Amino acid sequence: MSLLQRAKSIKMFDKILIANRGEIALRVIRTCKEMGIKTVAVYSTADAESLHVRFADEAVCIGPPSSAESYLSIPRIMAAVEITNADAIHPGYGFLAENADFAEVCKEYGIKFIGPTPEMIRKMGDKITAKETMIKAGVPVIPGSEGLIKDLKSGIATAKKIGFPVIIKATAGGGGKGMRIVEEEADFETQWDMARNEAKASFGNDGVYIEKFIVEPRHIEIQIVGDQHGKVIHLSERDCSIQRRHQKLVEEAPSPFMTTSLRSKMGKAAIKAGKAIKYEGVGTVEFLVDKHKNFYFMEMNTRIQVEHTVTEEVIDRDLIKEQIKVAAGDKLNGKNYIPTMHAIECRINAEDPSQNFMPFPGTIKSFHSPKGQGVRVDTHVYAGYTIPPYYDSMIAKLICKAQTREECIKKMIRALDEFIVEGIKTTVPFHKKLMQDENFIKGNFDTGFLNNFEF
Repeated sequence: MSLLQRAKSIKMFDKILIANRGEIALRVIRTCKEMGIKTVAVYSTADAESLHVRFADEAVCIGPPSSAESYLSIPRIMAAVEITNADAIHPGYGFLAENADFAEVCKEYGIKFIGPTPEMIRKMGDKITAKETMIKAGVPVIPGSEGLIKDLKSGIATAKKIGFPVIIKATAGGGGKGMRIVEEEADFETQWDMARNEAKASFGNDGVYIEKFIVEPRHIEIQIVGDQHGKVIHLSERDCSIQRRHQKLVEEAPSPFMTTSLRSKMGKAAIKAGKAIKYEGVGTVEFLVDKHKNFYFMEMNTRIQVEHTVTEEVIDRDLIKEQIKVAAGDKLNGKNYIPTMHAIECRINAEDPSQNFMPFPGTIKSFHSPKGQGVRVDTHVYAGYTIPPYYDSMIAKLICKAQTREECIKKMIRALDEFIVEGIKTTVPFHKKLMQDENFIKGNFDTGFLNNFEF
């Protein structure tokens, strides 16, 4: 059964432009083709040979390699919409996916933005506003400052009131940028300057706030879906605790840390979060969970995420399809979903793990992706493809599923052995070692796990 019920007189889109690149653009194109919807790919000159360009019904070059002049250029993307006569835009993840101004422009031009409204994006995009919204909704939040910190003196006073360790966070942040952990007062000024400078350089906004730093936390997120009729459901959790510098490397569903009671509590909290802003679309409510199973709202991502695939595998649903149908006006059937299998995703990046994960762009000389029951590879690359140095280093996602976590890990090890990429360095060797680590196998890890992981 689908997550959704077809509402009467709802018209499906004729043509969707995917305002993104690479793996996620190809992922959306595949679903659109299965739904009978025509697709438009946009691409920079650096991505002319990418598979998302090859498999779309139409493709429009929108500029040079620089993201600012291509994938982040709203005028150029809207020009592509106009010349191809697309009636909807799917933003994927990253780039303009959580840009309220972009969603606003789409609305003004009568183009459906496949995602939440501009107002919803703004409420959740600014972390201070999001936190205030969650407090009003009764969702547990991490103790911290009331609003932005104006100056260094106020910051130190707030940190002392909360109690060290604390974490300084950029209000417009994402991807771990503009975040600094402060263990003691003597280090505060240095970390304060670093967080604000990085936030200014990355987001054009040096506003920061302070929160209590949760020691040994798990990063657990709840997948939600909301329709245009006020209904919000959850699709259970993903554990994203295996990360490096706040960048996720491995995700799995369900979490080995989860209990039935905790899942119920976190699921209800995530639904509260969605209903608080009358959320429309597929989104993720992210929580930090301490070792005592106390959980705290961290942020909400108002888009599809990289790791949506592990949820798809354990509930056997196409989330891109459901996302498109919600945008067209379909109604949710009102059922929350609980995993019946186990899935793990390894992000395969063009990086050299032995050199501190240094990016490694270049030409792929040979490429063989693993196959077999319960093995899925989402990628836009192939033998002969040149990985450009301008964008994120992820070149593939390897997802395995099985009846149990133990079986899933064994399947992942087998699949990684079959994953052959020659000509560049990748994170495949890192994942092989991780999957055989005793603590990982036992589920004994938190967000700081890789700090002491030797590779």
